[in-house]
Amino acid sequence: MKRQIPNAREILELVSFKKPELDGTKRRLDAALTIEDLRRIAKKRTPRAAFDYTDGSAEGEISLARARQAFADVEFHPSILHDVSKVDTSTTIFGGPSALPFGIAPTGFTRLMQTEGEEAGAGAAGAAGIPFTLSTLGTTTIEHVKAANPTGRNWFQLYVMRKREISYGLVERAAAAGYDTLMFTVDTPVAGARLRDKRNGFSIPPQLTARTVADTATHPAWWFDFLTTRKLEFASLTQTGGTVGELLDYAMDPTIDYADLAEIRAMWPGKLVVKGVQNVPDSRKLADLGVDGIVLSNHGGRQLDRAPIPFHLLPEVVKEVGADTEIALDTGIMNGADIVAALALGARFTLIGRAYLYGLMAGGRQGVDRAIQILTDQVVRTMKLLEVANVEELEPRHVTQLERLAPRARD
Repeated sequence: MKRQIPNAREILELVSFKKPELDGTKRRLDAALTIEDLRRIAKKRTPRAAFDYTDGSAEGEISLARARQAFADVEFHPSILHDVSKVDTSTTIFGGPSALPFGIAPTGFTRLMQTEGEEAGAGAAGAAGIPFTLSTLGTTTIEHVKAANPTGRNWFQLYVMRKREISYGLVERAAAAGYDTLMFTVDTPVAGARLRDKRNGFSIPPQLTARTVADTATHPAWWFDFLTTRKLEFASLTQTGGTVGELLDYAMDPTIDYADLAEIRAMWPGKLVVKGVQNVPDSRKLADLGVDGIVLSNHGGRQLDRAPIPFHLLPEVVKEVGADTEIALDTGIMNGADIVAALALGARFTLIGRAYLYGLMAGGRQGVDRAIQILTDQVVRTMKLLEVANVEELEPRHVTQLERLAPRARD
C-alpha cells in the first residue's frame, strides 16, 4: 500500500471540533442519554437521605426490582415495510388529550429532592403537552401548581385521611383550580416500611446529624438552594414534623372503604380514577361501579413488598375490563420502550415517577425537560423500529412477556 504524508486540509474535512458548552447544567444534562444516566447524576448532586427517599422502596425492595425486570423481560415483534417516516405519539386519556402516552405521576415531598419541585414538573409537563399529577403529600399547593401549568392538564392524587374534612377541602380546591382528574389512591392504608429512610433518619424537616453535616460538605449547592428558598409547604398537611413514616401514618386511614369512594365521587365534577389496583376482581368491581379509569400500580414498590407486578397483571385486567374503563399503569418505567410495551398490551396510558425525579435532582426544570425528551425519543424510536405509525396501531402481537417468575403449580 502506498503511503503519503497526512494532509491537514483533508483531515479537517473528516472531523470537526465540538463547540464547548459553558453552561454546566446543560452540559451535564446533554451528556445524559438514558434515565439511568440522570439517576447517576442525581445521586452525585443530592444528599443521601433525599436521594434514597426517591430511589428506594419498601423493605427488601423486591417489588421494584421485579417491576423493572418485567420490562426488561420483553421481546418485541416488529413488522416490516410500513411507512414510519412520521409517527404520532398523541393519545386521549380520561377525557382529554396528551401529546405523549405518558404523564407525570404524583410524588410526595418533591421539593426536598430539589427546590423547584412540583412547579418544575408541572411547567415541564405543560410544555410537553402531557398531564401533571400533584400528590396530597406534595410540597407545593394546588394553586401554585395551577399557576405553573395554567393551560395544561393538572390532575390531583387524593388520600382520604383520618380527618375527612381535610380531604374534602382538597377535593373542593382542586375542582375550583380547574384540575380535570382526581386519582383516588387505595393502596396505602398505612405507610410501607421504607428501610432506607429509617436508616437515614429522613424526616420533615431534615434532621441534622453528624452524617448529615458531613454530607453537607459534599452537596453545598443543594443545601444552599434548600436554605435560601421558600419554606416547604404541603398541599394538605398541617402537621409537618417527624419521620416520613409518621407523617404518612398521620395522613392515611386504614378504615377507608367503598363508601368513601362513593362520597368522593359525589363531590368531584371531573374524571374519577382509582390508583393502586392490584388484582382482577377489584378491577371488575370498580368498572361495574362506573369509575372513569384505573391505575394498575403497587405504588412504585413503596408499600407492600412482593406485591403483584403491574405490567404482568396488565393483560388479565385488559381482558376483563378493557372494554369498560380506561387502564393506566405505573411502577418500574425507566425507558420509552417500557411505555410502548405497556401500550401494546392494552394500557391506555402510563405514569412516570422516579424517572421524572431523577431529572429534577439532576438539573431542576431543565432536568425534567431532559427526562421527558429522553423518554420521548425512546418511544418514537421504538415505534419506528416496530413499524407502527401511531399508538393505536400497537397490539399484543408486538410484545411477548418472557416468563421469569411463573407461579408454581398447586396440588
